[in-house]
Amino acid sequence: MATTTDAPPDYNIESPDVPKTTQRFVPLENNPEVMTALVHKLGLSDSLSFHDVYSLDDPSLLAFVPRPVHALLLVFPVSKGYEAGRMAEDAPLPVYNGSGPDEEVLWFRQTIGNACGMMGLLHLACNGGARDLIAPDTHLAELITSATPLPPAPRSRLIETSGTIAQAHAVAAAQGDTAPPSATANVEHHFVAFIKSAQGNLWELDGRRKGPLNRGKLDPEVDVLSEKALQLGVKRFLAMEAEEGFGADLRFSLLALAPTLD
Repeated sequence: MATTTDAPPDYNIESPDVPKTTQRFVPLENNPEVMTALVHKLGLSDSLSFHDVYSLDDPSLLAFVPRPVHALLLVFPVSKGYEAGRMAEDAPLPVYNGSGPDEEVLWFRQTIGNACGMMGLLHLACNGGARDLIAPDTHLAELITSATPLPPAPRSRLIETSGTIAQAHAVAAAQGDTAPPSATANVEHHFVAFIKSAQGNLWELDGRRKGPLNRGKLDPEVDVLSEKALQLGVKRFLAMEAEEGFGADLRFSLLALAPTLD
């Protein structure tokens, strides 16, 4: 049954990042080929892949993305504008403590340093339409089965203790077009996933927040790259940054999880 609870004594809304003394991963590069190889290795069907989204408004560029889009992975700098908006929105919310098969989404709290890329991949693969395309007897299938009855804290421990996830992440982090930073590096960019649930809601899934965020209802025929979904999700996020006066820092990139091109 999905429930919420008050914040634990050690929860700090002003600094939700994990302590530097905790387990840490080498940060992932925001690269569609790297991300695709990683989710395939964990068990997602090769019928889905990641694709760069080059524009949020130009129809000719949006047309390059195959449809339907099952999920979006947004990468952005954690700016002062973003942090101000996050704290204002999170302050009145209880800490999420949901569990069980009736949850609309499966959400994981991030407890590993520099693992926001992996958390984003787990969130988009374990929710929405992509979840139906996970192969049986794979790590993702096993993770969903094990995590579903658990509240967030023991769910996080499943990820912390998974040798499969750690190994797959290490292989992916060594790939890409640039040399990876060290596991102890302070990385300014963060990953957030957007998915459409079976109930038709757009969810923002970020292990750095108090819990999953329902951004609103989508029509049955639209996907997460539709104009309405972008207005409720990615564009809302960017507008919040601009309103806070940090428009010059709108450095972001967006990947779409969608059908694999032949």
